[in-house]
Amino acid sequence: MDEKILKALGEPKRFLLLQLMSERGYCVRALARQSYLSESAVSQHLKTLREAGLVYGVKMGYYTHYCLDKEALGNIIAELERIRDTKRKPCDGPFYGCPESEYLRCKSYVPPEKRGKEV
Repeated sequence: MDEKILKALGEPKRFLLLQLMSERGYCVRALARQSYLSESAVSQHLKTLREAGLVYGVKMGYYTHYCLDKEALGNIIAELERIRDTKRKPCDGPFYGCPESEYLRCKSYVPPEKRGKEV
């Protein structure tokens, strides 16, 4: 995943702006009112979100309305789901840089969701 995307998603105010734009497009002034941020702060956050490819602007007369790029968001979600669904592999052993004590603990590890169930 691109570093710009992680940076964009890591800031709570930008995340709030994404939530607002999920409903509809907004101009900077409306986003500022809705988020209780200054217009200049919203503009700076939108710049970061645009550079990450998470939002796009649609020119409407004098104003630009910013919208959430749901396809880009879907790609991020798919990437996170891929990471979540990756099967855990046991350690290859002490010959691959892992101390033997760690290898034994890793080898016998049972995830919390599988404890008490057949593994």
